[in-house]
Amino acid sequence: MAAPKVIVFGPSGAVGSATARAAHDLGAKVVLAMRDTKKPIPGLDEAKLRDGSFERVQADLHSPDTVRDAVSSTQATRAFIYIAHRSSDNMKSTIQALKSAGIDLVVLLSSFTIQGEPEDVKSSEVIPYLHAQVEINLREVFGPGGYIAARPGSFASNTIQYKAGFESGLVKIFAPDATVDGIAQEDIGRACGTVLVKGPLDENTAMYLYGPQLISQADCVKTLAKVLGKSVTIETIEREEAYKQFTEQRRWPAPLAEYMIRQSGAIDPARSLVCGYPVGAEQLSSVEKYTGKKAITFEEWAEQNKQMFISS
Repeated sequence: MAAPKVIVFGPSGAVGSATARAAHDLGAKVVLAMRDTKKPIPGLDEAKLRDGSFERVQADLHSPDTVRDAVSSTQATRAFIYIAHRSSDNMKSTIQALKSAGIDLVVLLSSFTIQGEPEDVKSSEVIPYLHAQVEINLREVFGPGGYIAARPGSFASNTIQYKAGFESGLVKIFAPDATVDGIAQEDIGRACGTVLVKGPLDENTAMYLYGPQLISQADCVKTLAKVLGKSVTIETIEREEAYKQFTEQRRWPAPLAEYMIRQSGAIDPARSLVCGYPVGAEQLSSVEKYTGKKAITFEEWAEQNKQMFISS
């Protein structure tokens, strides 16, 4: 059976570009849907971009008409999308545009913070609630067999927040003993690209993806220090300082800051948790389950991406 033609929205992002490359490697014709079609695609060989291996088209997930036109003009049948923040209808119009233009399978980059059914997520759970509303709209428009919600864990790249600390020699952490899985965006994209081309592995509409091991926030810093050849001191900060960092330095809304502090500070020695959410041992091999290849460890990711932590 011939590979489908797929359209990848947001290919200039780390997950989107990895999804596009994975789909191409599996034989699919790949359309790169971008707000700015001249923007470079990380990790993609420029020669392939020029020789027709990939097709570019202008589209914006905030504009359903551009989405409909992009799909119709390229005749793609499967789509990778991400959450379009500040969408007035939780992307329902965009999702309907995908359906009406001929898409029969959507892979959505969602969040592991949705545990179970999206309808059960409370509005007070800021991050999962936002993603859940989009998943609900996907189910309504495409039905259970027409979409897959990829729910990856804590991104390894989140550790870029420690860059300034490495430069000063002092890394401040709230809840340093709390564990994360540190999944690489490349592995998320490989799984999404595989499912986009080959279709769902089973009847589940949620695809949980995690790094291969749980690692404390403090050990993330120590691993990075080792890779970078840096000597740093780790200082534990209290909730009040963490809240100030989120709201004043990062300018996050208060509800989001409160949610992040509550979840990242959840520690239970009797259970394996990622940001307060339980993760089973079998889920740490989820990338291999979907792609046939093991996920890279946090240390491997750090080696491959250490330039991110070095100021130019």
